[in-house]
Amino acid sequence: MSRVVYVNGRYVPYRDASVHVEDRGFQFADGVYEVCEVRNGRIIDESRHLARMRRSLKELSISFPMADAALRLVMGETLRRNRVRNGLVYLQVTRGAAKREFTFPDPDAVAPTLVVIARSVDPAIGEAVAQAGIRIVSVPENRWARVDIKTIGLLPNVLAKMAAKTAGAREAWFVDRDGFVTEGGSSNAWIIVGDALVTRHAEHGILRGVTRTTLLDLIAIEGLRFEERQFTIDEAKTAREAFVTSATTILTPVVQIDDTPVGDGKPGDIVLRLRQRFHDIAEWRSL
Repeated sequence: MSRVVYVNGRYVPYRDASVHVEDRGFQFADGVYEVCEVRNGRIIDESRHLARMRRSLKELSISFPMADAALRLVMGETLRRNRVRNGLVYLQVTRGAAKREFTFPDPDAVAPTLVVIARSVDPAIGEAVAQAGIRIVSVPENRWARVDIKTIGLLPNVLAKMAAKTAGAREAWFVDRDGFVTEGGSSNAWIIVGDALVTRHAEHGILRGVTRTTLLDLIAIEGLRFEERQFTIDEAKTAREAFVTSATTILTPVVQIDDTPVGDGKPGDIVLRLRQRFHDIAEWRSL
């Protein structure tokens, strides 16, 4: 079966999907994106993802492409046409196509570009990775100051992820000039110190992850200690456990940071238990 992509009002074959050569996403990275997990034919935490996309678009003065209900229908139809039961649905909105100028085009004359892509992913693969744990490498923080906006301008993240891959790791953690971890190349960073789960404040310095937010709900339900604060890469290396969160990795244990094992070098009991419980409290939306 050939894949199908939604592009600006049309469902088209993947091989034929395209946007205008002067689309501002292509020329300026002038746009935002979201990725939702799809599990057993249902979209996970969709409301929170759409709310975050609306915020990101507002920060960039880009119009939301359509009503929430209509966008939910498009997401569901794209998943159905691609027969995705487990995997992801990717949304990208740019300011649209206009003559190449740095200033914004007239919003009444240029409509946003909307692309929706769906892809199957075998959940057994992610589960195997979580059971083994992942290695991460630390890289210098070199991104702009507004990483709280989920923009498509991801070149520093690409380079960080490539540095991780070259080192045989799966993720990179950005570390600022003071030695504090900000976040991962495509995830939020967590450590467990004693009995406390620790992650950085969700301010302009990191992206407020949807999986991160749902995990906070679970932490409260479980009655666990939580500290929202900065932590250094050195503290992370001596932590009891470490892990990352994102829509595509859920909760995944970190077993090594640079050349240093975390804990006993194996996935910790706390993160594995929380991973197992995560979908019990996440929002599910049937297609």
